[in-house]
Amino acid sequence: MKWCVYMLLCNDNSIYTGITNDLNKRFRTHISGKGAKYFRGRKPIDVVYTEFFINRSMATKREIEIKKLNRKKKEILINKQSKI
Repeated sequence: MKWCVYMLLCNDNSIYTGITNDLNKRFRTHISGKGAKYFRGRKPIDVVYTEFFINRSMATKREIEIKKLNRKKKEILINKQSKI
């Protein structure tokens, strides 16, 4: 089973980072306002970044690394991926 680290752009222009093994299902959950408390009061607009891993442990480590980045560095990751 593949695991995915993802970043979502929200309607307040914030960037949310999370992990899942089913990105489509997780995105629908976020849109419905369920799941992460982060989405109580804001809505996800789009998936703007993804990275895939072979196990949850690797995905979790990468999620932690990304969450420590400032906004500018997150935007650099997003822009690099969008040019591929």
